[in-house]
Amino acid sequence: MWTRKELKARAKQAFNMNYWKTVLVSLLIAALLGGAFVGVPGVSNRLNLVNHSNQNIEVNGDFSFSQGENGEIVISGGDGSVVLNPDGSSTFQPGEDVKEDVQEFQEFVEELGDSTLPGIFGVFFFGVLLVMIFLVAALALVVNALLFNPLEVGGRRFFVQNLHLPAEVKEVAFGYDHCYKNNVKTLFFRDLYTVLWGLLFIIPGIIKAYEYRMMPYILAAHPDMPTKEVFARSKEMMRGNKWRAFVLDLSFIGWELLSALTLGILHIFYVGPYRNMTNAALYEALEYGNRPAEGTVWTQQPAAPVSGIEG
Repeated sequence: MWTRKELKARAKQAFNMNYWKTVLVSLLIAALLGGAFVGVPGVSNRLNLVNHSNQNIEVNGDFSFSQGENGEIVISGGDGSVVLNPDGSSTFQPGEDVKEDVQEFQEFVEELGDSTLPGIFGVFFFGVLLVMIFLVAALALVVNALLFNPLEVGGRRFFVQNLHLPAEVKEVAFGYDHCYKNNVKTLFFRDLYTVLWGLLFIIPGIIKAYEYRMMPYILAAHPDMPTKEVFARSKEMMRGNKWRAFVLDLSFIGWELLSALTLGILHIFYVGPYRNMTNAALYEALEYGNRPAEGTVWTQQPAAPVSGIEG
């Protein structure tokens, strides 16, 4: 069973072994993927902590966390507040800004209904607007699938290789050169399912994001693995490890705060690469750490390259 201390010790060792290339790859991918590469998109940077006292805490100026008298967690923001109850249920209470926007929209629709022509124009206008929003979202999804997801596979490959020997920057192109279509298709469905689960509310989306966490690593090792098997393998690897991985993400809060004080400089030259190497170590621990009969590669010393990832 892996521990945070072991993962971070392994990550530091590998990071120091190939410092500048690790920094370069982390910076390159963070710039192209909007900084989401170091953790789970939208999770580790927002849900930084839950306070277990009645004191209110603000996070990044966007959210505040507090605990109610009955143990419920209240997450408040500009658009309202979310109450997470001890029994697992949740409720959403819209803020004043949301109520005003809804009221303004209702008044606008009522004004359009006063005459037939404006009403027709309003329906047409909103129809065109919805189509444009859909097209922009679809274009962004396609660009992400065709360009950025294969890059993520190559980046994960670089960091896993770097656990054992100094990896080359050219590894980031691996996702384009090996089973490109399979990489695109598999991670496209990963992103789509994560969004759809997120529409049910933020908690299911977070859970699924952690469940799918190992998918790009699996593709980096086995680029020809069918999509269905990649999903099943990642789900199996993260079974019983989602909460522990979440706590692992939380353990970097102190480093992120220090990075903010340095205007992100510390993140570029240390925290980002450190987190990427730790996540690679987590993959290796989940993939190989519990199968000693087949030869464990999870050791405190550099071992042979991972099976399925050639040098």
